[in-house]
Amino acid sequence: MKALLQRVAGAEVTVDGRVTGRIGQGFLILLGVAVDDGEKDADYLADKVVNLRVFSDDNSKFNLSALQINAEMMVISQFTLLADASRGRRPSFTSAAPPEMAEKLYHYFIRRISETGLKTQCGIFGAHMLVNIVNDGPVTIMLDSKDKLG
Repeated sequence: MKALLQRVAGAEVTVDGRVTGRIGQGFLILLGVAVDDGEKDADYLADKVVNLRVFSDDNSKFNLSALQINAEMMVISQFTLLADASRGRRPSFTSAAPPEMAEKLYHYFIRRISETGLKTQCGIFGAHMLVNIVNDGPVTIMLDSKDKLG
């Protein structure tokens, strides 16, 4: 499972002209689910996301986590994070989980983030979304559950 975190001053997602989620300061999380992912991957990434210290303290140092500043979270499904573009000109997505499995783990991940008490918004799984962000920093970090889980 891969999560691309973007620290934002704000973000909004729109589907078919309707806003489905809006947050203030926090993380926009693009989440990609691989064919071999499970709940342990989602648990690991959810814990990592809420505890990652990339918010500035009074000395402008990365010392504060999302939990410490009561950050807001926006989670967007993003199967293209699993793209393999090593051959040819068209990426392959064979390592991405099938939609039914990916959607289940996507919602599980959102639930795990929500259980921390942080405001959590999301897009609509599988929909064409327009995502507007105000990137803060910019700070963008890629996390992969395989880095820890092996």
